[in-house]
Formats: sequence, structure tokens, C-alpha cells
Amino acid sequence: MDKPTFPRNTWYVACTPDEIQDKPLGRMVCGERLVIYRGPDRQVVALEDFCPHRGAPLSLGRVCEGRLVCGYHGLEMGCDGKTVAMPGQRVRGFPAVRAFPAVERHGFIWVWPGEAALADADRIPALDWAHHPEWAYGGGLYHIGCDYRLMIDNLMDLTHETYVHSTSIGQREIDETPCQTRVEGDEVITSRFMHGIQPPPFWQMALRMNGLPDDQPVDRWQICHFTPPSHVLIEVGVALAGRGGYEAPAEAKASSIVVDFITPETETSIWYFWGMARHFKPRDPTLTDSIRQGQGAIFAEDREMLERQQQNLLRWPERALLMLNIDAGGVQARKILDRLIQAEQATP
Repeated sequence: MDKPTFPRNTWYVACTPDEIQDKPLGRMVCGERLVIYRGPDRQVVALEDFCPHRGAPLSLGRVCEGRLVCGYHGLEMGCDGKTVAMPGQRVRGFPAVRAFPAVERHGFIWVWPGEAALADADRIPALDWAHHPEWAYGGGLYHIGCDYRLMIDNLMDLTHETYVHSTSIGQREIDETPCQTRVEGDEVITSRFMHGIQPPPFWQMALRMNGLPDDQPVDRWQICHFTPPSHVLIEVGVALAGRGGYEAPAEAKASSIVVDFITPETETSIWYFWGMARHFKPRDPTLTDSIRQGQGAIFAEDREMLERQQQNLLRWPERALLMLNIDAGGVQARKILDRLIQAEQATP
């Protein structure tokens, strides 16, 4: 049996509320096929996507008064995975399907694919910006054919921006400015601070939208925070040069948090929930849409690179990847993941 590559006793983002607004959703998380829907009182439910009658996907059914109705023969499921009813049949003795812990929080639906008895909602990360009136969030979802750890590597080493994102957020100063990586418990932090540089196109737009000049030198920062199993939040921003950089007052900068929730679908594919929480002009929906479109185009460039990288790794599995100092963030993140996976395997 191959060694698992992702922890299971943890919370992953499975979907967003709009995806289960009016019908059940089928989604694979960590190799588990789930059906996610709203049960009685609109609470979130996640079950194994398998009808105990004939094995049809429950996600092809519908929700009626909080009950999940199979789209094949009308079998009704309860939120606990037990069969409730079926027209003209006695089915309450059917074996239950597996129910997965599910929680709606911070604008996302989280699921726990591991041992249900170990699920603790307090372990869902705190996202203060999600509930703060001075912050705005907009994002999207990509399905990407790569190992989830390749995306973590990508996000913890932003030197690739100079090359992959040369027309939007990349600039040569990223290459020229060393980054520093440290580990605090289960968190890995990689930071880079650039001083007295010209803002790239994306940040020129952000400065203009915040009522600031876009043709003056700025101080720019990138602070990447990895926390297991696969969450990367990146503090990014620019401030007019000489005004304090990261610590500059709000009226002199444009700052945001790049939000990256990476959910393994299989060993070589992911659901990538991306977005940006910004701390300027939070009540401007037009700005939110503009940033979402720009960010979506940037991440589409990552998608092509990562999928082609994954194909190469599958073609040449015997080739070892080389590590440089810029790879420290991803290397440290993998060490934490390996430790967590080993601990799970060691537990009876």
C-alpha cells in the first residue's frame, strides 16, 4: 500500500455556499467521493456519494424538505447517512453510508475526511478579515491537475512571479531581494521586503483604486504563511516609499491578503480556492470584481505551469528535485506535512 501524501484528520475547504444553493454537490476530497447539501434548517451535510440501493451517486438527486432524494429511484437519506424512506418500499434496515463532519464558516464549507470522532470545529483557522467591515473579499475556484504540495511550493516561493507573471505582479526586484524563512510550531513564514522600487501593473492599479499615485517608488512586501494541511495566506502590499513600508498608515498604501485554500482531490489533482481579502475601499464592488478578474488571470498562468510540471514528474519519477535557498518555505511545509501524516499512520 502506497504511503498517503495528505493528512486526513484535518479540515479542508470543500466548496463555497453558492455551490450548494439549490441542489446537492458531488465533490471528491482526499479520495473520498462526497455529496454536500443543506439539510433541515439549512445546516450543511456531507455524506458518502453512494446510494445504498443501487450505488447511484446521491449528488445526482435533489433536496426535498431537508432530505436528500436519490435521483435514480427516489430513496430518501437522512443527515446521519441512514436511509429514511423510499416510495412503496421498506428500506430503514439498509446499511448507512458514511457521514462526514461538515461546518460552514468564514464563507466556506469545511469538511473533515478522517476519523469523525476526532473532528473539532475549533481547529478551523480563524479568519478575522472574513467578518471585519473594513475588509472585502472576492475569489474563485480552479480545478488543477497537480499534487497539492506543488501548489504549496509555488505559493511559498514567489520568485516565480518574475517569470510566470511578468506582465502583472512580477518584477526583477523579486529575484534580487533575498527572502527569509522561519518556522513557528506548525506554521512556516517566508517573507520578502523590497524598498524604493516601481510598482508592477497589478499594484499600479491597486494604488490608483485607492486614490494614490501609481508612478512613484514604493516599498513592497510579501509575507507567506503556511499552516497545515494546505492553507497559504500571503500578506502583500505596496506603500509609497519612505512612509513605513509594511507599517505605513492606511492612507499611504494598498494592502491585501492573498487567500489560498488547497484541497486535494486525488494524489495528482486539487480544488484550489483562491481569492483576495483587501484592506482598502471595502465597499466598492466594482473594485472587488476588477481584482477578482485580474487575480483569476494570474492564477490561470500558475495552473498551466503546475499541470505541465506534474506531467513531467509522472513521466520521470526517478528524477529527484533540486533544492535552493528560495525553496526553503516549501521544504519546511513538507516536513510538517510528513510529520503529521506519520503521526496519523502511527495511531491505531
